Amino acid sequence: MLDLGNRMARFLQPGLTIFLQGNLGAGKTTLARGILHGLGYQHVVKSPTYNLVEIYKISRLYLYHFDFYRFNDPLEWEEAGFREYFNPASICIVEWPEKAEDLLPIADLQITIKIHDKGRSIEIRASTEPGIQCLQQWNTQEMS
Repeated sequence: MLDLGNRMARFLQPGLTIFLQGNLGAGKTTLARGILHGLGYQHVVKSPTYNLVEIYKISRLYLYHFDFYRFNDPLEWEEAGFREYFNPASICIVEWPEKAEDLLPIADLQITIKIHDKGRSIEIRASTEPGIQCLQQWNTQEMS
């Protein structure tokens, strides 16, 4: 998961919203950690489970890592004032996006992680033009 995140980071652009979905222990936070390290962040990457969001400044980029696992009502997202974090100058990574239901912006990339007996399977879907461009760049690089 760290390696995948590290490789993926090379193709991420400001303005992207990324949903990470999977059961507890699937590797969502580890993938986010890999992305941050791939972007050049060299410090400890904590799980945002208790703070709801961890904020990282990398050069001129802000990356917001959310975890909505503890939400009991989707309106908690609205009340927390997180809407302004989703903007063209930042990358937002969201664990447990389904807890905020349809209040979140559309995900540019949806990454679903499933645990199997012999490892994990990962499905990555793009829902927007920036997400499609990101995946195309990644596929082109991985093929060469």
